[in-house]
Amino acid sequence: MNKLNNFLEQCEESYYKGEPIIPDEVYDRLKTQYDSVGYRLDSKAEKIPHAFQMYSLQKVFEGEDTPPAWAKDDACVVTPKLDGAAISISYHGHKLWRAITRGDGKHGVDVTDLVKHLVPPTVPKSYVQITGEVVAPKEIPNARNYAAGALNLKSEEEFLSRTLNFVAHGLEPTNGNLTYVEDMKELQEFGFDTILNCNAELYPQDGQVFRIDNNKVFNNLGHTSHHPRGAFALKTRDEGVVTTLLDVEWNVGKSGAVTPVAILEPIVIEDATISRATLHNAGFIEGLGLEIGCKVEVIRSGKIIPKIVRRIDD
Repeated sequence: MNKLNNFLEQCEESYYKGEPIIPDEVYDRLKTQYDSVGYRLDSKAEKIPHAFQMYSLQKVFEGEDTPPAWAKDDACVVTPKLDGAAISISYHGHKLWRAITRGDGKHGVDVTDLVKHLVPPTVPKSYVQITGEVVAPKEIPNARNYAAGALNLKSEEEFLSRTLNFVAHGLEPTNGNLTYVEDMKELQEFGFDTILNCNAELYPQDGQVFRIDNNKVFNNLGHTSHHPRGAFALKTRDEGVVTTLLDVEWNVGKSGAVTPVAILEPIVIEDATISRATLHNAGFIEGLGLEIGCKVEVIRSGKIIPKIVRRIDD
């Protein structure tokens, strides 16, 4: 378990530097498994609890998975899923109290000194938690990493030099609002950009979010340990780019494990130049029928990790 702990610490440190090495959902799954057997992940940064847990979303892949039955109902709201850095913002006594990175959904890192420059200093309600995304314009290369990395900066001046925005998409408690649309209208009145009124086309997106509009119905459905039952993210599989497998290197890790790495003819996927991809093990190579010189389709899994998904035969 020490190896897993070390790997998770490395993942978390890389995330806050804006250079994540695994997708968020993979980290969440590993972290849940780690905590479930009685271990805790110790981080250099102090962990602060969210006022309300920040849940993930169930992922439904278009053309592959069946959406929940309620998704066919007209009484649901469909919004873009912005690809940024998720945070919660709490107000106590009407004043900004704390901004916290998503972390594991229950605890995150305090980034109030930075985020205070993106949000209103006060709101009309005495006590509220607002969730949303810190986002950067999609014209910026690796915009998601750029936004996530900004939350790890030590200098407010450097943070202010970056082109960033906060877009709200959640409000708790709802305090009498009957619908999600009313929640977002209220946040707009507070002075926030929201997922319903912002120009979402300015920012990178990662699918669509379907959410039941009626707050009572949404709350009555409850949550799993991972996600609310009244919302899901509709996603499409990453589009691949075809290139040539030039060679295979065999790397030996500190533990002595040998891992094959594909050397690829360089390609560009979403502004990133890809020339290497892990091949996991000999069984993976055999399963895909890979040979030196063959054509392969490559994606960036989770928009981060280069991955060979299949061999392309002429």
